[in-house]
Amino acid sequence: MKILYLTLIVLFTIVSCKSPEAREPISKASGSFIKESAERNIKLNKAQEDAFKEIMLEQENTEFISSENGFWYFYVTKVEGDSITADFGDILNFNYNIKDIKGTVIYTEEELKTQNYAMEQQELFTGLREGLKLLKAGETATFFFPSNIAYGYYGDQNKIGTNVPLICTVTLNSIIQNKND
Repeated sequence: MKILYLTLIVLFTIVSCKSPEAREPISKASGSFIKESAERNIKLNKAQEDAFKEIMLEQENTEFISSENGFWYFYVTKVEGDSITADFGDILNFNYNIKDIKGTVIYTEEELKTQNYAMEQQELFTGLREGLKLLKAGETATFFFPSNIAYGYYGDQNKIGTNVPLICTVTLNSIIQNKND
């Protein structure tokens, strides 16, 4: 009887030591969604860029500047000579409005009120943050922001919808430099 128990224990030990086998996944991702999404975004960006270029062609006496960050702008008021631009932690006081690509006002300066913004320490949409870095105190510029650097896919959950390119006229009133440099 002891031999039978011993044989059964050895047999169970051998059978239970079998290594687990990998199983096939139930569903396989093909990556087609990401590819389609990328293609859709490329087409969207191209369409917005073309629309901005059409607007710029209509304003033939205006000198548009292409930024490194993917937007265009022109100066309404430009300060000549040496003057500071904003750096990390500087406090900026500015006014702006927001229009859609057709020029329809979405938010007026009065609605948005005068803003105080600590550079790169508070939330602000990417295009506007990068645009403010280009301005000197006393300058006003009009920026053409594609939706991917404005409010993007989600909009602002209020008046700005999905993938809306924006035109913003911004006046930088003052820069208070951060003394902790």
